[in-house]
Amino acid sequence: MTMATKRPKILSGTPREAGWSFPAEWERHSGTWFSWPRPEGISFPDKYHTVPANIAAIVKEIAPRELVHINVPNGNYERIVGEQLLAGGVKKGDLGRRVRFHHIPTNEAWCRDHGPAFLTRKARGKTQLSIVDWGFNAWGGKYPPWDADDAVPTRIAELMAAGDASIEGKCEGLWLPRVDGAPVVMEGGSVEFDGRGTVLTSEGCLLHKNRNPHLSKRQIERALCDWYGQERVLWLGEGIVGDDTDGHVDDLARFLDSRTIATTVEPDPREENHEILEDNLRRLRAMKDADGRPYDIVELPMPGRVVHDGQRLPATYANFLYVNGALLVPTYRNKRNDAAALAILQRFHGKTRKVVGIDCFELIWGLGSIHCLTQQQPASG
Repeated sequence: MTMATKRPKILSGTPREAGWSFPAEWERHSGTWFSWPRPEGISFPDKYHTVPANIAAIVKEIAPRELVHINVPNGNYERIVGEQLLAGGVKKGDLGRRVRFHHIPTNEAWCRDHGPAFLTRKARGKTQLSIVDWGFNAWGGKYPPWDADDAVPTRIAELMAAGDASIEGKCEGLWLPRVDGAPVVMEGGSVEFDGRGTVLTSEGCLLHKNRNPHLSKRQIERALCDWYGQERVLWLGEGIVGDDTDGHVDDLARFLDSRTIATTVEPDPREENHEILEDNLRRLRAMKDADGRPYDIVELPMPGRVVHDGQRLPATYANFLYVNGALLVPTYRNKRNDAAALAILQRFHGKTRKVVGIDCFELIWGLGSIHCLTQQQPASG
């Protein structure tokens, strides 16, 4: 779908000052955004052919529950991706109705990191939307080029400003985070929210000199609070082995509600991730929620070693995705651990949300999983 470009309103001040905030991911969505991977991209060397079916399985689960928005470069890709989705089990009637394409080129597929960060606020009894367009530099300049990825939030804001009927909800405008005139680099996978003003992140990623070397830890905390509309920041340590993002929190620990954090653990001291995850578990147990109470901690197993071509991959069950009425959890063909992780998460959610396991054994070769691929758009109106 192609529409005329319309410049979105650039909002002044900070979201926090104007009453905007990033909502918890389990709140109601209008849709989920993807950026479809290209064969010529670098994310899936020598295995791209195995990945479309994996992504189609994810889309198949989301489409009955909320809209699916997919960024593709042009109409040719739209046709090809439509065929890949149908081959992967997506219903033909859902294409164009529940699954909607947008001609927005990208360099790679990781929409959690380059996609729009939607903020919400209540005004005159309705929920409004705005978009934060953080700087993006491909995880510290590791994978050039990244110019197309960096432009995605603005491109989506342009479509919404032009009244694109395929995107439910109006965007009130665009925030451009700056400190001393320089863009602030941020990735969606590096931050986690409890819906009550708390950001959970990691030192390994956000304090790395390859993101914002001009900012101190205190300045980064201020930027997170100001531009995500939050009140406080909690810090984990390092990321798991094989994670090329320098330690994204969505591989480590995730809020299940404002009182509960699910975290990955590795009890085997012989495993590479043991000390890393033990340190993060100690930190989590010392943390307090917004009311000063210790968090309830839910421990998730690791899926065991997932290796391809001699490379340890960052497989973790924490890279799950909330959608309306369900929780989509990556699995990795480890029958015992897959079943244990799904059972733990289903026990927590009870009958309120269906926990669905999706095989991501091929997808993880790109060093990311379900949450990394996606970005939710909150319900508005």
